[in-house]
Amino acid sequence: MAVGPLNWIRGIRARGVHSPGPSAMGIVQVVLLDVDGTLVDSNDAHAHAWLETFASHGFFAEFGRIRELIGQGGDKLIPEICRVSSDSLEGRRLSAERALRFREQFLPRVRALPKAYDLLARFRRAGLRLVVASSAPENELAALLDICGARDLVEHTASADDVARSKPDPDIVEAALKKSGADAASAILLGDTPYDLQAAHKAGVGMVALRSGGFPDELLRGALAIYDDTAHLLALYDRSPFA
Repeated sequence: MAVGPLNWIRGIRARGVHSPGPSAMGIVQVVLLDVDGTLVDSNDAHAHAWLETFASHGFFAEFGRIRELIGQGGDKLIPEICRVSSDSLEGRRLSAERALRFREQFLPRVRALPKAYDLLARFRRAGLRLVVASSAPENELAALLDICGARDLVEHTASADDVARSKPDPDIVEAALKKSGADAASAILLGDTPYDLQAAHKAGVGMVALRSGGFPDELLRGALAIYDDTAHLLALYDRSPFA
């Protein structure tokens, strides 16, 4: 789905906004976790890494155009910007260079979002199991989980390495569900982009959305609830869909 120009509205301090999910919710047993923009503040860093990589190969795009596509994997982003297949030789070169650039130049500056670890610990104390559902490649994902201290709290991870298609296709959400052993009605995805929301709905999973990814509320409509970030959700946990 083409998102259109983003309305950058970071810092909104509104109460959680609730709307119906895609299916009847059962008792929540599993939290499926997106990571970029949800647990760590990395969406701008990813956009800059792609921007510089594309420019080094003669593909020029506005930062805002790339930024609004973050949340999808390279399999979607490369053909959208460059009009070449991500599986082509050029596409693979772009993906490899982006990964190296992100790891060396941008990853050292990525920080956890407020109270991200505390929220995950709260999930665990409530008896909820945590399974990652991220479009990031596995080696990148491990470093991001370390930044927010999540690696020892999650049971399983589903990443770009596990599937052929990234979000907004449902493959990663479905892979995470399969690893959890849970059904869709007993899981909620915590994410930050409209691509998370589309993937969750296609998999029949409800989603709680965070504004920390930089997307406006109108693109997150259909989420069970919308919160500013992990700290905001933690503060309202007892009134959230997870409770």
